[in-house]
Amino acid sequence: MFGPPVESWYLWVGLAVVGAALVGVAVQLPRTSPPDATAVAATVDGVAASPYDAVGEHPLRADAVRLSPRRVALRRDGTTARAEFAFGPVVPVPPGEGPLRRVLRGSSPVERFDSGAAFETAIERSRERDPSWRPAPDRLTVRRVSWRGVDATLVG
Repeated sequence: MFGPPVESWYLWVGLAVVGAALVGVAVQLPRTSPPDATAVAATVDGVAASPYDAVGEHPLRADAVRLSPRRVALRRDGTTARAEFAFGPVVPVPPGEGPLRRVLRGSSPVERFDSGAAFETAIERSRERDPSWRPAPDRLTVRRVSWRGVDATLVG
């Protein structure tokens, strides 16, 4: 009596358009939550803040990772999350089998470097690399190392 008549064709067309729009919005919503870059940065900061040599690992649920000396970025399903390190700069260790990677995995720097100066040079070169997106591993490893007056937090 006070509402629109149910037989009105424009009412049904309007409801169909609104329904189609809602379906379109629902399809565009992300299917998963964004990766947690803040938790990764907290793990790195926890190891970096240690007064002693320390090791930490953090699982990564991301498709890609980008590490720089001051921040981490994670990407998954089109969403990106970023976080800064409070205790930086850290040393982003490039993939491969280089000496820094082996120290990150547990080798002693004395086994991989001839001197503290060589260790420091490798650290500086790694920090100067342009950060780029790389496929994310299952976990991120962090290791704080002090050797011959050189303190570094290796992340890879």
